[in-house]
Amino acid sequence: MIANRYPAPQLNDLPDDIKARVLEVQEKAGFVPNVFLALARRPAEWRAFFAYHDALMLKEDGSLTKGDREMIVTATSAVNHCLYCVVAHGAILRIYEKKPMVADQVAVNHRKADISPRQRAMLDFAMKVCLHSGEIEDADFDALHAHGFSDEDIWDIAAITAFFGLSNRMASFSNMQPNPEFYMMGRMPRQK
Repeated sequence: MIANRYPAPQLNDLPDDIKARVLEVQEKAGFVPNVFLALARRPAEWRAFFAYHDALMLKEDGSLTKGDREMIVTATSAVNHCLYCVVAHGAILRIYEKKPMVADQVAVNHRKADISPRQRAMLDFAMKVCLHSGEIEDADFDALHAHGFSDEDIWDIAAITAFFGLSNRMASFSNMQPNPEFYMMGRMPRQK
């Protein structure tokens, strides 16, 4: 296995607040996603990163579902060639959407994926923000308004895209690897 370029700190060496959050995630997921330890090498940045992550991805208001949010991350991370984020967020997307193939489809070509026209419009906009943000114009907003997105929803789509552009670059340059657990999540029904 290829190693991260920056060794992650040990769980017991983390500040108490970060350690508590990592243990909470471990309890819920059954493992510690590598991003939590990899970014913890700089505690102040970890706190800022996860505060903004949570503000965007755990937001309760607006019309974007958790699946929509993960779909944006998966599609734009693929364009940014971020292995970690495609695999990790693709796993979460499969679970939220209850579709075992959707993450692969969205990562390869969202225009041919088994998603709604509303989600396709959302991803068209996210891709434009990701690749050509200087070319965004009023017609892009009109296309989203036609699918029921509010201006605040459009901000969320752009903010998620931009935030994960940062995340993609950090994961890629540091050679952060996806946890093996992510690869099969959401592909098969859970064993009871």
